[in-house]
Amino acid sequence: MKSLIAGLSGLIFGWGLLLSGMTNPAKVQNFLDLFGTWDASLAFVMGGAVLVMFLFVRLTYRKIQHDPSFECSLPSNTHITRPLLLGSALFGIGWGLTGVCPGPALIALSLDYWPAWCIVPAMLIGFWLGNLWQSKQS
Repeated sequence: MKSLIAGLSGLIFGWGLLLSGMTNPAKVQNFLDLFGTWDASLAFVMGGAVLVMFLFVRLTYRKIQHDPSFECSLPSNTHITRPLLLGSALFGIGWGLTGVCPGPALIALSLDYWPAWCIVPAMLIGFWLGNLWQSKQS
């Protein structure tokens, strides 16, 4: 049942990315071009995502308070660290250079967008290097 729910969630997420235009690199680059052809429509996508996430986090906290047996993995570290800032900067630089963030990059593999075939392997190598670096720090 968990696999079915995870698969359905992934399909809904992918459909949302397609519907919102997040899989179109030109639209994303126009959103990031504040002093050129700025397209604010993705701000509504981001705002909607933040609102949904806020509501579900609040519901999760409420569920944990009322049912201590409820299993959920929430972040315990609330500090802003150097690795967090570095990862955020690398993510932003990659997104700005390519116009594609990780979710849409995976979808773009099936949309005949050839740069995705360069972006996704680079992203996976970055994940691997980040995990390797983090394991050496521990």
